[in-house]
Amino acid sequence: MQRFTIPRDIYFGDNAIDHLKSVKGTKAMLVIGSQRLIQDGTVPKIQELLKQANIETSIFSGIENDPSVATVMRGVEAMNQFNPDLIVGIGGGSPIDAAKAMWIFYEYPEFTFEEAAKPFNLPELRQKAKFIAIPTTSGTGSEVTSFSIITDNETGVKYPIADYNITPDVAIVDTNLVQSMTQTLVANTGMDALTHAFEAYVSKAKNQITDAVAMKSIEMTVDNLVKSFEGEEQARKDMHIAQSLAGMAFSNAILGIVHSMAHKTGKIFNIPHGCANAIYLSYAMQFNAKTARAAADYADIAKRLGLKGETTDELVQSLIELVKDFRVSMNMPTTLKEFGVSEEDFKSNLDKISVGAVGDACTGTNPREISVEEMKKLFEATYYGTEVNF
Repeated sequence: MQRFTIPRDIYFGDNAIDHLKSVKGTKAMLVIGSQRLIQDGTVPKIQELLKQANIETSIFSGIENDPSVATVMRGVEAMNQFNPDLIVGIGGGSPIDAAKAMWIFYEYPEFTFEEAAKPFNLPELRQKAKFIAIPTTSGTGSEVTSFSIITDNETGVKYPIADYNITPDVAIVDTNLVQSMTQTLVANTGMDALTHAFEAYVSKAKNQITDAVAMKSIEMTVDNLVKSFEGEEQARKDMHIAQSLAGMAFSNAILGIVHSMAHKTGKIFNIPHGCANAIYLSYAMQFNAKTARAAADYADIAKRLGLKGETTDELVQSLIELVKDFRVSMNMPTTLKEFGVSEEDFKSNLDKISVGAVGDACTGTNPREISVEEMKKLFEATYYGTEVNF
């Protein structure tokens, strides 16, 4: 038996946040990253809509990239003082992930991060509050997923929380909220979304439903990402829907080694998550395509996109070239070296990141198994830009 879980309700399209006028509740804690969403009017508009629903609001801000245990616990303390019956995560993946974790410890104060990090081990949530997610970037898909990643900055330990309990009750994918994204943010988040869909489509845990939403996401991303990068309004809107579809796919099919590699190098090399995915994706595809099943899945994507090729190998190569073309079109680095990681820094961390990536939770559903030695070779390929032929 397989399972496919997404939020009970997804409101999407222009002015989707108007749904907030009709939500039920008395107090809503709004969890955001920086003050930018207050200054650009997004949060005040959300507050006004909730006010129309007779809901009092309080704001918790200051969620950093790679949200920390300390930040989560400060948020829990704020919730304990305010006693919300609605938690609203607003922004990119970091504030939504942090809000999900706050929700857990607001409802279960005695629970620990060690317990939360055991897959599908959370107690029943919704005892005190329900959860609404409102993404303002087009990449992470966190508004529709059952995941949250929190880092303990004291120990360096990352806690990957995976449980259908933290799938939001409501996702509001408002296509008007992403028009002000910078080109760099469009590129990084867009390549994150494409990687989500690609990895879900070749995952060991894939199924017909995840394939369907992943493929639609891929088609929409291929049609719209570069146009969104160039500032086309409708393309930005379509990318916001595409990234949400990718989130639905990977939340249920999980991911692969591209994300394992990105998880273990983001902080060490100070590389944005989506940019890391953009670099690693083509190399990981070369590695995975050495297995017949993954090659067939990549070829199927290429065929559905109408790419050139008669044989499986030709179709796979066309799909890899498509990924490379995206990087070029959006002025993205093609290697870690080009990104700016020094050779000394790379070599001194190679063992650590290779062991970490192999042990990452996403590696288990990658279509091809990988050893630490193979991971080291793969990282070396991504640094120097060499072909993956092992």
